[in-house]
Amino acid sequence: MPDTQPRNATVALRLAEAFARHGVTVGFGQSLPSAFWLAAPHVGIRQAAYRQENMGGAMADGYARVSGRVGVVTAQNGPAATLLVPPLAEALKASVPIVALVQEVNRDQTDRNAFQELDHIRMFDAVAKWVRRVDRADRIEDYVDMAFAAAASGRPGPAVLLAPADLLSENAGPPGRRRAVLGTYPLDRSLPDPTLVERAARMLAEARHPLVVAGGGVHLSDAAGELAALQEAAHLPVATTVMGKGAADETHPLTLGVIGYVMGAGARTHAMRPIVDRADVILLVGTRTNQNGTDSWKLFPREARFIHIDPDPQEIGRNYETALRLVGDAKLTLAALREAMARHDLAARAAARAGVAAEIGSAIADWRRRTAGLLARAGGPVRPERVVAELDRRLDPTAIAVADASYSSIWIAQGLTARKAGARYLTPRGIAGLGWGLPMAIGAQVAAPDRRVVCLAGDGGFGHSWAELETLRRLRLPVTVIVLNNGVLAYQKDAEDARFGEHTDAVDFAPVDHAAIARACGVAGTRVERAEEVGPALDAAFASGAPALLDVITDPGARPPITVFAGHFGEEH
Repeated sequence: MPDTQPRNATVALRLAEAFARHGVTVGFGQSLPSAFWLAAPHVGIRQAAYRQENMGGAMADGYARVSGRVGVVTAQNGPAATLLVPPLAEALKASVPIVALVQEVNRDQTDRNAFQELDHIRMFDAVAKWVRRVDRADRIEDYVDMAFAAAASGRPGPAVLLAPADLLSENAGPPGRRRAVLGTYPLDRSLPDPTLVERAARMLAEARHPLVVAGGGVHLSDAAGELAALQEAAHLPVATTVMGKGAADETHPLTLGVIGYVMGAGARTHAMRPIVDRADVILLVGTRTNQNGTDSWKLFPREARFIHIDPDPQEIGRNYETALRLVGDAKLTLAALREAMARHDLAARAAARAGVAAEIGSAIADWRRRTAGLLARAGGPVRPERVVAELDRRLDPTAIAVADASYSSIWIAQGLTARKAGARYLTPRGIAGLGWGLPMAIGAQVAAPDRRVVCLAGDGGFGHSWAELETLRRLRLPVTVIVLNNGVLAYQKDAEDARFGEHTDAVDFAPVDHAAIARACGVAGTRVERAEEVGPALDAAFASGAPALLDVITDPGARPPITVFAGHFGEEH
């Protein structure tokens, strides 16, 4: 941090000081609010400038998911602010803490149709936990603390602080007196009633066929270690949602893998459906029980009894009536549950363990047999399964895999192996907007500069964000980007064909050379047309220690194992 500060302290400096007090060392923003970004370096906050105004929010999202800290993004009033709405909506639905600092018009210009003036409070209200405008210099610290507390407490999510441009340039008084540090999450960890935890332990111990389903909330709570301890000590089978992938070690004999809408033929968990079908007690941990995670709410048996752990009481019982509501932090609650289960007779659980493990192992072996032919197929166009398999062989447990929305998220969820509890796979599953893979990967790499970050994106999604290749080069971030270039908006096309028997013209693209685009931005770009070229291309990209893009020409007829597609297309698995 520089030793000197500006001669005349401004409100912008006091604002930056308040952000720094909460542990902020980097923020994602373009020039505005200029006064803030000119003051920020004086308190040790660096600016990671995004190229497209709709990408900064996704960068802050990826940063927050990996760092365990509140992400920060800034924007100017008007158009830039409107482009924050989609990524903040993703953060709201996915429970990712972000503080967005948005510049407002000067106070004396309010409601006069000033340049790029907009009612930001109404606009952000639907996509943020908290939206406020600060108009007084002596309230800066109060409002910053409220923003960070809103973002990081309870169920995390975005908070928006609006600051008029003229306020930021005012002379400021002496530094504030607040000392609270609110920039990490979960900010406040709480435990459910101990009697409810004891009842949950009894239900699981006495269940004939218990099942644990872990969602993204396990990652948000940093509870993977506690989940692993419960799984091992109580002999419980564990499955995850797509956002929960990595919460459980997928090499553990009691880990099913990803369940939900991706259990069709060719899925790791395809032959594990009987385990789900016979579950009589299901422990839900940090999951919204959303449509995809529950295969349109058809996944679980009607007779099952549910225990739900979540910090948001409104999520518990939303889609499945619960026998026990455990409102609290996943990390603390799972630890308490393990201790409670240790006081029960777990002989039945231990006796059933070998049979469950054998069933899971047999299903995985069946999956490997079914997909062996696709993985071995040489030439081109390349199967996405082969791309992900080659990647899986090269990623260590500390690597961070980021996927764009649509099929890319499913290829990651199905094809990569979580080799430890707490492995990170970032997918935009809140509202699943296309184009967020690359900016999320940028945020993840900024948060974890010493870990390998790989981004998998389809050509449809990548077309929304390829300007950020320049950001990769400028920030010198060694992200490896893999574009699955099949010339089609595949999920949309397949969904239309399955539902209507035909598809719209909008799903087909003209050929695009993404490798050439990368090279034009100063990033190494390699075109891969044959399956046997994928591995060497990945090796070269990883060895470079620099940003790289692989433009892999893939089979447009390849489909992930989505259950709703069963019977509509010829099976290749």
